[in-house]
Order: sequence, then structure tokens, then C-alpha cells
Amino acid sequence: MSRLAKKPISLGKTDVSVSSGVLTVKGPKGTITKRVHPAVEIAIEGGAVSVTPKDRSRLAKALTGTFASHVKNMVKGVETPYVKKLVLDGVGYKMEVKGKDVVLAVGFSHPVSLSIPEDMTAKVEKNVMTLESANKESVGQFAANVRRVKPPEPYLGKGVRYEGEIIRRKQGKKAV
Repeated sequence: MSRLAKKPISLGKTDVSVSSGVLTVKGPKGTITKRVHPAVEIAIEGGAVSVTPKDRSRLAKALTGTFASHVKNMVKGVETPYVKKLVLDGVGYKMEVKGKDVVLAVGFSHPVSLSIPEDMTAKVEKNVMTLESANKESVGQFAANVRRVKPPEPYLGKGVRYEGEIIRRKQGKKAV
């Protein structure tokens, strides 16, 4: 069993409840729900959450640590939201938020539009997109989807990258 799952997860200003296989975490910054696998049992005791396997199967032991990590991320997210920043590099490349969509102009013959998840806010300032949500999974997945539209290329570094990400650059053609 995971070492993470052996320690109880303390609750700050959050309210955690489990009913009919659905875990609900409520806090000042939002509410997150997640279905719980039947092989895992989540118990709330005196201001702490503990995750235990229901049986001794290999799957139950593996999922115990996974769900402990999910619960920890959910509790942390409803107290302080997760933030990811994406930077767009390239001459003529633009990104903007139009209603519930992010529109990217990244050198294709058409603009690329991606819909923003409901639990997330997106802001764009000078080709830097800031994504913010209480749900760590949705922030990471949406950031990966935006980056997948035009990943940074190794010769000039043009494309969408995470803030702080270092792009390994290649040397171009040499003149003889």
C-alpha cells in the first residue's frame, strides 16, 4: 500500500462528503466531485480523510495511493486554485479569449478554436495565457490540449510552451 495513503489528509476550511460512490469536496473557491472506485474506501473522521483498500487485491492497493493523491489535490484546489501559464512565441502568432472559447492564430490557414471547460477561467495578456481552476486535472489537461495545437519547435522555438519550460534548441543549417 502507498505511503501517501497511510497518512490521513487534514481538512482546512473544506467540507468533504462521500455518498453512493461519489466524493464531494466543497471549499471557499469551489466544489469538486469525483467518482470513487469500488475497490477503495474513503472515510472522514474528525477533520481528516483516510483512504483504505476494501480488499487485499493488487488493484485496490494501487488505487489507494492514487485516490489519496486525488483527495489531497481536491482539498488543496478548493482552498487555493491551481494556475498554469502558457506562453505563445512566434511572429504573427496570437491568442485571445472569445466568450467561452480560446482562439489561436498560429500559422495555419485557419484559426484554431478550443472551448474552455466550465470550471476554469482563462485570461490572455500579451500572448501569455493564464488558466485557473480548483480542479488540477482540468487545468493540466486543458493546458496540454492548447500546447498540442502548436508545440514549440526546436529550431526557432516558435509555438506554445509552459511558462518556465526550457526548449532544447538545435543548430540550423551551416553555410559552407
